[in-house]
Amino acid sequence: MKKNILVLYFIVLISALTYSQKRGSWADQGNETYINPIINADYSDPDIIRFGNKYYMICSEFHYMGMTIQESEDMVNWKIIGRIYNRLDFPAYDAFKRYAGGSWAPAIRYHDNKFWVYFCTINEGLFMTSASNPEGPWSPLLLVKDIEKWEDPCPFWDDDGQAYLGHSVHGAGPIIIHKMSADGTKLLNEGKTVYTGPVAEGTKIYKRNNYYYISIPEGGVSEGWQTILRSRNIYGPYEKRVVLEKGSTTINGPHQGAIVDTPNGEWWFYHFQSAGALGRVLHLQPMFWYDDWPVIGIDIDRNGIGEPVSVWKKPNIGGHFPIIAPQSDDEFNTKELGLQWQWNHNPIDSHWSLTDKKGWLVLKAKKAANIMEAYNTLTQKVMGNTGEVTVQMDVNNMISGQKAGLSSMSKTYNSIGVKNHKGKLYVFFEGKDKKQEEVIITHKTVYFKLKLDYIQQKNHFFYSMDNKNFKAIGPDFNAEFGYWKGSRIALFSYNELSDGGSAAFNFFHYNYDGPK
Repeated sequence: MKKNILVLYFIVLISALTYSQKRGSWADQGNETYINPIINADYSDPDIIRFGNKYYMICSEFHYMGMTIQESEDMVNWKIIGRIYNRLDFPAYDAFKRYAGGSWAPAIRYHDNKFWVYFCTINEGLFMTSASNPEGPWSPLLLVKDIEKWEDPCPFWDDDGQAYLGHSVHGAGPIIIHKMSADGTKLLNEGKTVYTGPVAEGTKIYKRNNYYYISIPEGGVSEGWQTILRSRNIYGPYEKRVVLEKGSTTINGPHQGAIVDTPNGEWWFYHFQSAGALGRVLHLQPMFWYDDWPVIGIDIDRNGIGEPVSVWKKPNIGGHFPIIAPQSDDEFNTKELGLQWQWNHNPIDSHWSLTDKKGWLVLKAKKAANIMEAYNTLTQKVMGNTGEVTVQMDVNNMISGQKAGLSSMSKTYNSIGVKNHKGKLYVFFEGKDKKQEEVIITHKTVYFKLKLDYIQQKNHFFYSMDNKNFKAIGPDFNAEFGYWKGSRIALFSYNELSDGGSAAFNFFHYNYDGPK
Protein backbone atom coordinates (compact mmCIF):
# COMPACT_ATOMS: atom_id res chain seq x y z
CA MET A 1 0.00 0.00 0.00
CA LYS A 2 2.80 2.45 0.91
CA LYS A 3 4.57 1.70 -2.37
CA ASN A 4 1.40 2.42 -4.37
CA ILE A 5 0.85 5.72 -2.55
CA LEU A 6 4.44 6.82 -3.26
CA VAL A 7 4.05 5.98 -6.96
CA LEU A 8 0.82 7.99 -7.08
CA TYR A 9 2.58 10.89 -5.36
CA PHE A 10 5.31 11.11 -7.99
CA ILE A 11 2.81 10.82 -10.88
CA VAL A 12 0.80 13.69 -9.41
CA LEU A 13 4.00 15.70 -8.82
CA ILE A 14 5.09 15.45 -12.46
CA SER A 15 1.58 16.26 -13.73
CA ALA A 16 1.15 19.32 -11.53
CA LEU A 17 4.58 20.80 -12.15
CA THR A 18 4.12 20.37 -15.90
CA TYR A 19 0.83 22.28 -15.72
CA SER A 20 1.76 24.93 -13.14
CA GLN A 21 2.91 27.58 -15.60
CA LYS A 22 -0.70 28.02 -16.68
CA ARG A 23 -2.23 28.40 -13.22
CA GLY A 24 0.40 30.03 -11.04
CA SER A 25 2.97 28.62 -8.70
CA TRP A 26 0.51 27.56 -5.99
CA ALA A 27 -3.02 26.25 -5.40
CA ASP A 28 -5.40 24.74 -7.99
CA GLN A 29 -3.65 23.73 -11.22
CA GLY A 30 -6.80 23.23 -13.27
CA ASN A 31 -6.10 19.53 -13.90
CA GLU A 32 -7.56 18.08 -10.66
CA THR A 33 -4.28 18.61 -8.80
CA TYR A 34 -3.08 21.30 -6.42
CA ILE A 35 0.31 22.65 -5.36
CA ASN A 36 1.02 23.49 -1.72
CA PRO A 37 0.70 25.95 -0.23
CA ILE A 38 -2.90 26.24 -1.35
CA ILE A 39 -2.89 29.83 -0.10
CA ASN A 40 0.60 31.29 -0.18
CA ALA A 41 -0.27 34.02 2.30
CA ASP A 42 -0.33 34.58 6.03
CA TYR A 43 -3.28 32.44 7.15
CA SER A 44 -1.66 31.60 10.47
CA ASP A 45 -3.06 29.11 13.00
CA PRO A 46 -5.88 28.03 10.69
CA ASP A 47 -9.02 26.23 11.80
CA ILE A 48 -11.47 24.81 9.26
CA ILE A 49 -14.81 23.02 9.45
CA ARG A 50 -17.22 21.54 6.93
CA PHE A 51 -20.88 22.51 7.05
CA GLY A 52 -22.92 20.66 4.44
CA ASN A 53 -21.03 20.95 1.16
CA LYS A 54 -19.01 24.03 2.08
CA TYR A 55 -15.91 24.67 4.15
CA TYR A 56 -15.19 27.59 6.46
CA MET A 57 -11.85 28.84 7.72
CA ILE A 58 -10.63 31.35 10.28
CA CYS A 59 -7.10 32.18 11.41
CA SER A 60 -5.23 34.23 13.99
CA GLU A 61 -5.04 37.95 13.17
CA PHE A 62 -3.38 39.30 16.33
CA HIS A 63 -3.57 43.14 16.40
CA TYR A 64 -5.13 43.48 12.94
CA MET A 65 -8.86 44.34 12.90
CA GLY A 66 -10.49 42.09 12.59
CA MET A 67 -10.86 38.37 12.08
CA THR A 68 -12.27 37.33 8.70
CA ILE A 69 -13.99 34.11 7.65
CA GLN A 70 -13.19 32.35 4.39
CA GLU A 71 -15.34 29.93 2.38
CA SER A 72 -14.49 27.15 -0.08
CA GLU A 73 -16.53 24.65 -2.04
CA ASP A 74 -13.64 22.36 -3.00
CA MET A 75 -11.19 22.79 -0.06
CA VAL A 76 -8.55 24.39 -2.32
CA ASN A 77 -10.05 27.62 -3.71
CA TRP A 78 -10.98 30.16 -1.04
CA LYS A 79 -12.69 33.55 -0.85
CA ILE A 80 -13.35 35.92 2.06
CA ILE A 81 -17.06 36.12 2.87
CA GLY A 82 -17.34 37.91 6.21
CA ARG A 83 -15.78 39.58 9.21
CA ILE A 84 -16.26 38.20 12.70
CA TYR A 85 -15.40 41.39 14.59
CA ASN A 86 -14.24 44.89 13.65
CA ARG A 87 -12.53 46.04 16.82
CA LEU A 88 -11.45 45.01 20.31
CA ASP A 89 -12.90 47.53 22.74
CA PHE A 90 -9.98 47.99 25.09
CA PRO A 91 -7.95 51.24 25.30
CA ALA A 92 -4.67 49.54 24.36
CA TYR A 93 -6.06 48.72 20.90
CA ASP A 94 -6.76 52.42 20.37
CA ALA A 95 -3.21 53.40 21.32
CA PHE A 96 -1.04 50.86 19.40
CA LYS A 97 -0.12 49.01 22.60
CA ARG A 98 -1.10 45.56 21.41
CA TYR A 99 1.36 44.63 18.69
CA ALA A 100 1.50 40.79 18.93
CA GLY A 101 -1.60 40.89 21.13
CA GLY A 102 -5.13 40.51 19.83
CA SER A 103 -6.55 37.24 18.51
CA TRP A 104 -4.25 34.25 18.88
CA ALA A 105 -5.09 30.83 17.40
CA PRO A 106 -8.91 30.59 17.15
CA ALA A 107 -11.37 27.72 16.75
CA ILE A 108 -14.58 27.50 14.74
CA ARG A 109 -17.33 24.92 15.28
CA TYR A 110 -20.97 24.34 14.28
CA HIS A 111 -23.41 23.36 17.02
CA ASP A 112 -27.08 23.89 17.84
CA ASN A 113 -27.78 25.55 14.47
CA LYS A 114 -25.06 28.15 14.99
CA PHE A 115 -21.44 28.76 14.11
CA TRP A 116 -19.21 29.40 17.12
CA VAL A 117 -15.80 31.07 17.27
CA TYR A 118 -13.53 31.12 20.31
CA PHE A 119 -10.17 32.82 20.69
CA CYS A 120 -7.92 34.22 23.38
CA THR A 121 -6.07 37.50 23.52
CA ILE A 122 -2.94 37.18 25.57
CA ASN A 123 -3.78 40.22 27.70
CA GLU A 124 -7.57 40.30 28.02
CA GLY A 125 -8.88 36.74 28.12
CA LEU A 126 -11.13 34.19 26.43
CA PHE A 127 -13.70 35.46 23.91
CA MET A 128 -16.69 33.87 22.15
CA THR A 129 -19.00 34.94 19.35
CA SER A 130 -21.67 33.09 17.34
CA ALA A 131 -23.74 33.52 14.20
CA SER A 132 -26.52 31.74 12.33
CA ASN A 133 -24.75 32.38 9.02
CA PRO A 134 -20.99 32.41 8.48
CA GLU A 135 -21.24 35.73 6.61
CA GLY A 136 -22.68 37.22 9.81
CA PRO A 137 -23.82 39.20 11.56
CA TRP A 138 -21.76 37.77 14.41
CA SER A 139 -22.83 38.45 17.98
CA PRO A 140 -20.84 41.02 19.99
CA LEU A 141 -17.72 39.49 21.48
CA LEU A 142 -18.42 37.92 24.88
CA LEU A 143 -15.59 37.83 27.41
CA VAL A 144 -16.08 34.31 28.74
CA LYS A 145 -13.06 34.46 31.05
CA ASP A 146 -11.16 37.57 32.12
CA ILE A 147 -7.66 36.14 32.38
CA GLU A 148 -4.17 36.75 31.04
CA LYS A 149 -1.94 34.35 29.15
CA TRP A 150 -4.37 31.70 28.00
CA GLU A 151 -4.05 30.70 24.37
CA ASP A 152 -5.55 28.55 21.59
CA PRO A 153 -9.00 27.55 22.92
CA CYS A 154 -11.32 25.00 21.32
CA PRO A 155 -14.94 24.19 22.30
CA PHE A 156 -16.37 20.68 22.12
CA TRP A 157 -19.96 19.51 22.61
CA ASP A 158 -20.19 15.80 23.44
CA ASP A 159 -22.92 13.42 22.29
CA ASP A 160 -24.86 13.96 25.53
CA GLY A 161 -24.80 17.75 25.10
CA GLN A 162 -22.11 18.37 27.73
CA ALA A 163 -19.79 21.15 26.59
CA TYR A 164 -16.05 21.37 27.18
CA LEU A 165 -13.31 23.82 26.37
CA GLY A 166 -9.66 22.92 25.83
CA HIS A 167 -6.78 25.40 25.75
CA SER A 168 -3.09 25.86 26.45
CA VAL A 169 -1.15 28.50 28.37
CA HIS A 170 1.26 31.17 27.18
CA GLY A 171 4.65 29.58 26.71
CA ALA A 172 2.91 26.65 25.06
CA GLY A 173 1.44 24.19 27.48
CA PRO A 174 0.09 22.36 29.28
CA ILE A 175 -3.19 21.32 27.61
CA ILE A 176 -6.12 21.94 29.97
CA ILE A 177 -9.78 20.90 29.57
CA HIS A 178 -12.71 22.58 31.36
CA LYS A 179 -16.37 21.75 31.59
CA MET A 180 -18.43 24.50 29.97
CA SER A 181 -22.10 25.49 30.04
CA ALA A 182 -24.12 24.16 27.12
CA ASP A 183 -24.68 27.70 25.82
CA GLY A 184 -20.92 28.20 25.60
CA THR A 185 -20.85 31.26 27.83
CA LYS A 186 -19.38 29.99 31.13
CA LEU A 187 -16.62 27.67 32.29
CA LEU A 188 -17.89 25.39 35.06
CA ASN A 189 -14.67 24.30 36.73
CA GLU A 190 -10.99 25.16 37.04
CA GLY A 191 -10.05 22.59 34.43
CA LYS A 192 -7.84 19.52 34.39
CA THR A 193 -4.39 19.22 32.83
CA VAL A 194 -4.53 16.32 30.37
CA TYR A 195 -1.17 16.64 28.63
CA THR A 196 2.20 18.29 29.03
CA GLY A 197 4.65 18.24 26.13
CA PRO A 198 7.33 20.23 24.30
CA VAL A 199 5.69 23.53 23.27
CA ALA A 200 2.25 21.88 23.24
CA GLU A 201 -0.44 24.28 21.99
CA GLY A 202 -3.10 24.77 19.30
CA THR A 203 -5.69 22.48 20.92
CA LYS A 204 -8.36 21.01 18.63
CA ILE A 205 -10.82 18.40 19.98
CA TYR A 206 -12.64 15.76 17.91
CA LYS A 207 -14.56 12.52 18.53
CA ARG A 208 -14.69 9.46 16.27
CA ASN A 209 -15.59 5.82 16.99
CA ASN A 210 -15.95 6.67 20.69
CA TYR A 211 -12.38 7.96 20.88
CA TYR A 212 -11.64 11.53 21.93
CA TYR A 213 -8.82 13.03 19.88
CA ILE A 214 -6.80 16.10 20.73
CA SER A 215 -4.81 17.41 17.79
CA ILE A 216 -1.90 19.65 18.86
CA PRO A 217 1.23 21.12 17.31
CA GLU A 218 4.42 20.64 19.29
CA GLY A 219 8.02 21.78 19.06
CA GLY A 220 7.53 25.40 18.03
CA VAL A 221 6.39 27.36 14.97
CA SER A 222 9.26 26.74 12.57
CA GLU A 223 10.71 23.47 13.85
CA GLY A 224 7.76 21.53 15.15
CA TRP A 225 5.53 18.58 14.28
CA GLN A 226 1.91 17.45 14.64
CA THR A 227 0.87 15.25 17.54
CA ILE A 228 -2.41 13.37 18.05
CA LEU A 229 -3.62 12.35 21.51
CA ARG A 230 -6.26 9.63 21.85
CA SER A 231 -8.41 8.45 24.77
CA ARG A 232 -11.74 6.84 25.61
CA ASN A 233 -12.28 9.55 28.24
CA ILE A 234 -12.09 13.25 27.52
CA TYR A 235 -9.98 13.76 30.63
CA GLY A 236 -7.58 10.97 29.66
CA PRO A 237 -5.26 9.27 30.13
CA TYR A 238 -4.21 9.90 26.52
CA GLU A 239 -2.09 7.85 24.18
CA LYS A 240 0.25 9.88 21.96
CA ARG A 241 1.39 9.58 18.36
CA VAL A 242 3.40 11.96 16.14
CA VAL A 243 1.62 11.96 12.76
CA LEU A 244 3.32 14.66 10.67
CA GLU A 245 6.87 16.02 10.54
CA LYS A 246 9.25 17.82 8.18
CA GLY A 247 11.22 14.63 7.55
CA SER A 248 13.04 14.68 4.22
CA THR A 249 10.96 17.59 2.85
CA THR A 250 11.61 21.32 2.89
CA ILE A 251 8.30 22.07 4.64
CA ASN A 252 9.37 23.28 8.07
CA GLY A 253 7.12 23.08 11.11
CA PRO A 254 4.15 21.33 9.46
CA HIS A 255 1.55 21.62 12.20
CA GLN A 256 -1.25 23.67 13.82
CA GLY A 257 -4.37 23.04 11.85
CA ALA A 258 -7.59 21.15 11.36
CA ILE A 259 -8.90 17.68 10.58
CA VAL A 260 -11.75 17.88 8.04
CA ASP A 261 -13.86 15.26 6.27
CA THR A 262 -15.77 15.41 2.98
CA PRO A 263 -19.36 14.25 2.38
CA ASN A 264 -18.09 11.13 0.60
CA GLY A 265 -15.82 10.07 3.45
CA GLU A 266 -12.39 11.42 2.50
CA TRP A 267 -10.27 12.96 5.24
CA TRP A 268 -7.86 15.89 5.00
CA PHE A 269 -5.58 17.91 7.25
CA TYR A 270 -4.89 21.64 7.00
CA HIS A 271 -1.78 23.15 8.55
CA PHE A 272 0.55 26.08 8.22
CA GLN A 273 4.20 26.41 7.24
CA SER A 274 6.43 29.18 8.54
CA ALA A 275 7.54 31.06 5.41
CA GLY A 276 9.68 33.90 6.72
CA ALA A 277 8.57 37.42 5.85
CA LEU A 278 5.47 36.08 4.07
CA GLY A 279 4.16 34.71 7.35
CA ARG A 280 2.58 31.32 7.93
CA VAL A 281 1.05 29.88 4.78
CA LEU A 282 -1.75 27.34 4.33
CA HIS A 283 -1.14 23.72 3.26
CA LEU A 284 -3.53 20.82 2.64
CA GLN A 285 -2.54 17.21 3.28
CA PRO A 286 -4.27 13.92 2.44
CA MET A 287 -5.27 12.01 5.55
CA PHE A 288 -6.31 8.40 6.17
CA TRP A 289 -7.34 6.36 9.19
CA TYR A 290 -5.53 3.21 10.26
CA ASP A 291 -6.28 1.37 13.49
CA ASP A 292 -8.23 4.45 14.66
CA TRP A 293 -5.19 6.70 14.25
CA PRO A 294 -4.92 9.42 11.58
CA VAL A 295 -2.19 8.98 8.97
CA ILE A 296 -1.28 12.34 7.41
CA GLY A 297 0.77 13.08 4.29
CA ILE A 298 3.18 10.52 2.85
CA ASP A 299 5.87 8.64 4.76
CA ILE A 300 8.64 9.36 2.24
CA ASP A 301 11.56 8.49 4.53
CA ARG A 302 9.73 5.37 5.82
CA ASN A 303 10.12 6.09 9.53
CA GLY A 304 6.45 5.63 10.35
CA ILE A 305 5.61 9.37 10.46
CA GLY A 306 3.92 11.23 7.61
CA GLU A 307 5.59 14.07 5.72
CA PRO A 308 3.83 16.91 3.88
CA VAL A 309 3.20 16.60 0.14
CA SER A 310 4.11 19.31 -2.35
CA VAL A 311 1.37 18.36 -4.80
CA TRP A 312 -1.62 16.03 -4.69
CA LYS A 313 -4.93 15.24 -6.27
CA LYS A 314 -7.68 17.62 -5.28
CA PRO A 315 -10.33 16.34 -2.86
CA ASN A 316 -12.95 14.25 -4.63
CA ILE A 317 -15.76 16.74 -4.18
CA GLY A 318 -17.38 16.43 -7.61
CA GLY A 319 -18.16 19.31 -9.92
CA HIS A 320 -16.01 22.08 -11.36
CA PHE A 321 -15.10 25.14 -9.34
CA PRO A 322 -13.50 28.44 -10.35
CA ILE A 323 -9.82 28.90 -9.60
CA ILE A 324 -9.67 31.77 -7.13
CA ALA A 325 -7.76 33.13 -4.16
CA PRO A 326 -8.82 35.48 -1.35
CA GLN A 327 -9.57 38.98 -2.59
CA SER A 328 -6.84 41.59 -3.00
CA ASP A 329 -7.65 44.22 -5.69
CA ASP A 330 -9.94 47.11 -4.81
CA GLU A 331 -11.43 49.92 -6.92
CA PHE A 332 -13.00 51.56 -3.82
CA ASN A 333 -16.28 51.99 -5.71
CA THR A 334 -18.64 50.21 -3.30
CA LYS A 335 -20.28 51.32 -0.05
CA GLU A 336 -18.38 48.77 2.02
CA LEU A 337 -14.67 48.40 2.48
CA GLY A 338 -13.32 45.22 0.89
CA LEU A 339 -13.16 42.31 3.32
CA GLN A 340 -9.46 41.79 2.58
CA TRP A 341 -8.59 45.06 4.37
CA GLN A 342 -7.67 45.03 8.05
CA TRP A 343 -6.89 48.08 10.16
CA ASN A 344 -3.69 48.20 12.19
CA HIS A 345 -5.35 48.33 15.64
CA ASN A 346 -8.80 49.89 16.15
CA PRO A 347 -9.95 52.32 13.44
CA ILE A 348 -11.48 55.76 13.96
CA ASP A 349 -14.55 55.43 11.76
CA SER A 350 -15.08 59.18 11.44
CA HIS A 351 -11.67 59.50 9.79
CA TRP A 352 -12.10 57.30 6.75
CA SER A 353 -14.70 57.35 4.00
CA LEU A 354 -15.77 55.73 0.75
CA THR A 355 -18.38 58.44 0.08
CA ASP A 356 -16.60 61.78 0.59
CA LYS A 357 -15.00 61.35 -2.84
CA LYS A 358 -17.01 58.87 -4.86
CA GLY A 359 -14.92 55.95 -6.12
CA TRP A 360 -12.05 56.80 -3.79
CA LEU A 361 -10.96 55.79 -0.29
CA VAL A 362 -10.31 58.90 1.80
CA LEU A 363 -8.02 58.63 4.83
CA LYS A 364 -8.08 61.64 7.14
CA ALA A 365 -4.89 62.31 9.07
CA LYS A 366 -4.48 62.24 12.82
CA LYS A 367 -1.32 63.37 14.57
CA ALA A 368 1.29 60.61 14.89
CA ALA A 369 5.06 60.35 15.22
CA ASN A 370 5.41 57.59 12.61
CA ILE A 371 3.48 54.93 10.72
CA MET A 372 3.64 52.45 13.61
CA GLU A 373 1.58 54.91 15.68
CA ALA A 374 -0.60 56.19 12.85
CA TYR A 375 -4.37 55.86 13.14
CA ASN A 376 -6.35 54.27 10.32
CA THR A 377 -3.47 52.53 8.62
CA LEU A 378 -5.18 50.04 6.35
CA THR A 379 -3.43 46.74 5.61
CA GLN A 380 -3.81 43.51 3.70
CA LYS A 381 -1.85 40.29 3.48
CA VAL A 382 0.98 39.80 0.99
CA MET A 383 -0.03 37.19 -1.59
CA GLY A 384 2.68 34.90 -2.94
CA ASN A 385 6.45 35.22 -3.17
CA THR A 386 6.57 37.76 -5.99
CA GLY A 387 4.20 40.46 -7.11
CA GLU A 388 3.52 44.07 -7.94
CA VAL A 389 1.18 46.55 -6.25
CA THR A 390 0.07 49.79 -7.92
CA VAL A 391 -2.01 52.55 -6.31
CA GLN A 392 -3.20 56.00 -7.36
CA MET A 393 -3.32 58.81 -4.78
CA ASP A 394 -4.86 62.31 -4.85
CA VAL A 395 -2.92 64.82 -2.69
CA ASN A 396 -5.11 67.91 -3.18
CA ASN A 397 -6.29 67.97 0.44
CA MET A 398 -2.98 67.28 2.16
CA ILE A 399 -1.74 69.95 4.59
CA SER A 400 1.62 70.81 6.10
CA GLY A 401 3.06 68.05 8.28
CA GLN A 402 1.06 65.33 6.58
CA LYS A 403 2.43 62.13 5.06
CA ALA A 404 0.41 59.61 3.03
CA GLY A 405 1.17 56.70 0.74
CA LEU A 406 2.01 53.02 0.46
CA SER A 407 4.02 50.93 2.90
CA SER A 408 5.48 47.48 3.50
CA MET A 409 5.21 47.04 7.25
CA SER A 410 5.58 44.48 10.01
CA LYS A 411 7.85 45.00 13.01
CA THR A 412 9.73 47.43 10.81
CA TYR A 413 8.53 49.46 7.84
CA ASN A 414 9.53 50.84 4.46
CA SER A 415 7.29 53.41 2.84
CA ILE A 416 6.78 55.56 -0.22
CA GLY A 417 4.49 58.55 -0.13
CA VAL A 418 3.90 62.24 -0.51
CA LYS A 419 4.61 64.68 2.28
CA ASN A 420 3.47 68.29 2.56
CA HIS A 421 6.18 70.50 4.05
CA LYS A 422 5.08 74.11 4.43
CA GLY A 423 2.90 73.87 1.34
CA LYS A 424 5.44 72.14 -0.90
CA LEU A 425 4.91 68.54 -1.97
CA TYR A 426 7.58 65.85 -2.02
CA VAL A 427 7.57 62.21 -3.01
CA PHE A 428 9.60 60.47 -0.32
CA PHE A 429 11.01 57.10 0.64
CA GLU A 430 11.66 56.25 4.27
CA GLY A 431 12.48 53.11 6.16
CA LYS A 432 13.38 52.31 9.69
CA ASP A 433 17.16 52.75 9.99
CA LYS A 434 17.39 53.76 6.30
CA LYS A 435 18.33 57.06 4.72
CA GLN A 436 15.30 59.06 3.62
CA GLU A 437 15.07 60.20 -0.01
CA GLU A 438 12.72 62.82 -1.43
CA VAL A 439 11.86 64.52 -4.73
CA ILE A 440 9.83 67.72 -5.06
CA ILE A 441 6.71 67.44 -7.25
CA THR A 442 4.01 69.77 -8.58
CA HIS A 443 1.42 67.19 -9.65
CA LYS A 444 -1.62 66.60 -7.44
CA THR A 445 -2.07 62.99 -8.54
CA VAL A 446 0.70 60.44 -8.11
CA TYR A 447 1.04 56.70 -8.68
CA PHE A 448 3.06 54.37 -6.45
CA LYS A 449 4.34 50.93 -7.27
CA LEU A 450 5.76 48.29 -4.94
CA LYS A 451 7.62 45.39 -6.51
CA LEU A 452 7.90 42.42 -4.17
CA ASP A 453 10.34 39.54 -4.38
CA TYR A 454 10.37 37.56 -1.16
CA ILE A 455 12.62 34.90 -2.68
CA GLN A 456 15.55 37.22 -3.44
CA GLN A 457 14.43 39.78 -0.81
CA LYS A 458 14.70 42.53 -3.38
CA ASN A 459 11.69 44.71 -2.73
CA HIS A 460 11.58 48.22 -4.18
CA PHE A 461 9.36 51.29 -4.54
CA PHE A 462 8.64 53.36 -7.65
CA TYR A 463 6.59 56.47 -8.41
CA SER A 464 5.00 57.98 -11.51
CA MET A 465 2.89 60.96 -12.55
CA ASP A 466 1.16 59.18 -15.45
CA ASN A 467 1.02 55.49 -14.44
CA LYS A 468 3.35 54.70 -17.35
CA ASN A 469 6.82 56.00 -16.60
CA PHE A 470 7.91 54.88 -13.17
CA LYS A 471 11.08 56.01 -11.38
CA ALA A 472 12.75 54.03 -8.62
CA ILE A 473 13.23 55.62 -5.22
CA GLY A 474 15.05 54.33 -2.16
CA PRO A 475 17.15 51.15 -1.85
CA ASP A 476 16.11 47.52 -2.13
CA PHE A 477 14.77 46.45 1.24
CA ASN A 478 14.00 43.27 3.13
CA ALA A 479 10.50 42.52 4.32
CA GLU A 480 10.32 40.90 7.75
CA PHE A 481 8.17 38.66 9.89
CA GLY A 482 7.16 40.42 13.09
CA TYR A 483 4.67 40.37 15.95
CA TRP A 484 3.68 36.81 14.90
CA LYS A 485 2.49 38.04 11.49
CA GLY A 486 3.88 38.25 8.01
CA SER A 487 4.73 41.55 6.38
CA ARG A 488 1.73 43.59 5.22
CA ILE A 489 0.99 46.03 2.41
CA ALA A 490 -0.48 49.20 3.89
CA LEU A 491 -2.15 52.47 2.90
CA PHE A 492 -1.49 55.28 5.37
CA SER A 493 -2.19 58.94 6.11
CA TYR A 494 -1.01 60.77 9.22
CA ASN A 495 0.30 64.18 10.26
CA GLU A 496 3.47 64.74 12.26
CA LEU A 497 2.42 68.23 13.43
CA SER A 498 -1.31 68.16 14.21
CA ASP A 499 -4.60 66.55 13.28
CA GLY A 500 -5.72 67.48 9.77
CA GLY A 501 -5.45 66.88 6.05
CA SER A 502 -6.54 63.90 4.00
CA ALA A 503 -5.38 61.72 1.12
CA ALA A 504 -7.54 59.80 -1.33
CA PHE A 505 -6.79 56.48 -3.03
CA ASN A 506 -8.48 55.62 -6.34
CA PHE A 507 -7.48 51.98 -6.73
CA PHE A 508 -5.30 49.19 -5.39
CA HIS A 509 -4.13 46.71 -8.04
CA TYR A 510 -2.16 43.64 -7.04
CA ASN A 511 -0.65 41.12 -9.48
CA TYR A 512 1.17 38.16 -7.97
CA ASP A 513 2.42 34.66 -8.74
CA GLY A 514 -0.72 32.71 -7.86
CA PRO A 515 -4.37 32.47 -8.95
CA LYS A 516 -6.67 35.49 -8.81
